[in-house]
Amino acid sequence: MITLYGIKACDTMKKARTWLDTQGVEYRFHDYKMEGIGADTLSAWCSEHGWEIILNRQGTTFRKLSEAEKSDISTDRAIALMQANPSMIKRPVLDIGSRRLVGFKPDLYAAAFE
Repeated sequence: MITLYGIKACDTMKKARTWLDTQGVEYRFHDYKMEGIGADTLSAWCSEHGWEIILNRQGTTFRKLSEAEKSDISTDRAIALMQANPSMIKRPVLDIGSRRLVGFKPDLYAAAFE
């Protein structure tokens, strides 16, 4: 089963969900603010893409951290930050089974479902 991870109210999530619905792709939506996210899942995503891709450093939640909290980030530290603050996870993450797509780009989604 395809799983779309993210936060319900996010505009980028709405675009991804609309694209999937329009294409007739069946998926399960996992809201990590409501359902949480396991360290093992985040660890797997970080192994696949690197924590630098998975941790959303552009969002307001990350920017509100102190300079000390933003410095010396490692994979373990990034995972702990994302578990404590799910808004810091880049979204959406689309798990298609064989790989995960991070962020929403219609052309990448289209290529994944060819």
